[in-house]
Amino acid sequence: MLTATIQGLLLGGSMIIPIGAQNAYILNQGIKRNHHFLTASICILCDGLLISAGVFGAGSLLALNPDLLQIITWGGIIFLTSYGAMSFHSAWQYQYAKAELDGGVKSRKMVVVATLAVTLLNPHVYLDTVVVLGSVGNQFSGDSRLAFAGGTILASILWFYGLAFSAAKFSNWLNQPQVQRTIDLLVGSIMWLIASSLYRSLA
Repeated sequence: MLTATIQGLLLGGSMIIPIGAQNAYILNQGIKRNHHFLTASICILCDGLLISAGVFGAGSLLALNPDLLQIITWGGIIFLTSYGAMSFHSAWQYQYAKAELDGGVKSRKMVVVATLAVTLLNPHVYLDTVVVLGSVGNQFSGDSRLAFAGGTILASILWFYGLAFSAAKFSNWLNQPQVQRTIDLLVGSIMWLIASSLYRSLA
């Protein structure tokens, strides 16, 4: 069981840590101290549910329904393109104020909706959690399968909470106008690159 847990932790980390839409959004919310732990919690909850679904059999269901995956992909392209455009617009306007550091830049409801969109409209999340982690998890049985799933979910918990905490901790530096502009440009580029890769995958 320990081996399965460690394998889940390492494989889960390798899937989660590379910069992506979820990480970029949590980083941005952490810098603004705007419901950043709520954002991380939603990402963890969604990942946990999707990982569990994949490990316990839903991976094959998604793999056998290309139409469903295509619908999710188009939704992701539209959302990521729009979010990237907003980030580039902020960078172009260059109207950053450090006074916003502790302000409610977005309401709790807006943060919840945006986090769910970043997570659930990103087909990469389903491929990583349900398909890839699910296929590996299906190689285990009994308690070892539970241990593997637990390890992958632990990786999600450690990474997302760590990212949210670190972004908020160093927000005084990260919230400087020039740094914030650079982050907006980086976030916009990441969102558009992911949207572009999703569009190419439909060709």
